[in-house]
Amino acid sequence: MAYKDLHDKPFEENTIAKLEIFEDYAQAWIPTFVMQNVSSICIFDFFAGTGYDKNGVAGSPIRILDKIKEQVISIFQRKVKVRVFLNEFNTEKFELLKKSCEEYLKINDYVGQAIEINYFNEDFENLFHKLLPIIKDFPSLVYLDQNGIKFLSEKYILELEKMRQTDFLYFASASYLWRFGDSREFKAHLDVEMSEVKSEPYRFVHRSFINQLKKKLPLNTQLKLYPFSLKKGANIYGIIFGASHPLAVDKFLRIAWKRNEINGEANFDIDDDNLKKQRSLFGNQPLTKIEAFQENVRNKILNKEIVDNFQLFGFVLEEGHLPKHATEILRKMKSEGEIWFDGKFPLITYENVYSIKRKISYLVLKK
Repeated sequence: MAYKDLHDKPFEENTIAKLEIFEDYAQAWIPTFVMQNVSSICIFDFFAGTGYDKNGVAGSPIRILDKIKEQVISIFQRKVKVRVFLNEFNTEKFELLKKSCEEYLKINDYVGQAIEINYFNEDFENLFHKLLPIIKDFPSLVYLDQNGIKFLSEKYILELEKMRQTDFLYFASASYLWRFGDSREFKAHLDVEMSEVKSEPYRFVHRSFINQLKKKLPLNTQLKLYPFSLKKGANIYGIIFGASHPLAVDKFLRIAWKRNEINGEANFDIDDDNLKKQRSLFGNQPLTKIEAFQENVRNKILNKEIVDNFQLFGFVLEEGHLPKHATEILRKMKSEGEIWFDGKFPLITYENVYSIKRKISYLVLKK
């Protein structure tokens, strides 16, 4: 590998986990729009880095090109233009970024034929506003792997909130929020209620960060925000995923829960669910995250707050869970005679709700 000296150190474990989540989402996102026969799709990496780390492990721009490569036949067949926008402010790293990508495209020349690649060596704040019209006009995937307090500003998310065809993954050091959230410098970019954040244990800081951001969104917003926390030693980092379309949300949640089947929200046992399972041996068992969600679903069904699969699918996404978590409890409720619905399955899927629009009602038999 010719890229051994491109970075001064190898990617850390958390960095690789973050890159893998972005890569997994790009893999799900690209074919979704390619198969819709749109004219163009756009991918933006505003903090692209050099392309590889010191050991030749691919960074986000190369992973983007790899995911495009996987879909290149469909891209040609559907005549979709894939536009890639890569920015790196550091001039030395920018030159290495171009070299990395150009050498990749030289080896994979057919990928180069399928894309239009744009390189930028600009300050993020200026470039972000310059490219906003493109983000607005085309289906876009935006990656913000920033580093620094000023880039945590709510104004960027509020701009992306206006977009209806844009999904984004925003990396944030929640530890910054915990340490500096009360400082004047931090509040100049993101004013949060630190008393509320610190009322919860530190391990929930990224979750608290998301809740603070949600409060700053317009009341009628369609944007949904979800955290995925990454713990490294004493520090908590994390990804903020944002999207307005339920299919995008469904895809991200499947990726997150695949990485951690206990909570789908962190690379560690954030809610101590494993400990709760151990305590069950000695008496009453506190509910795990999935069990608490299922009990909530059960109560809402029995109280007729949720009466059909359309309502339930929306609730599942709102709570950051998978449809199968709700399916499990509804099938159990049916088998125990609490409810009735037509067929074996309660049809809590994107396809049933949004594609074929097959609505079924849940009839309460007993409470």
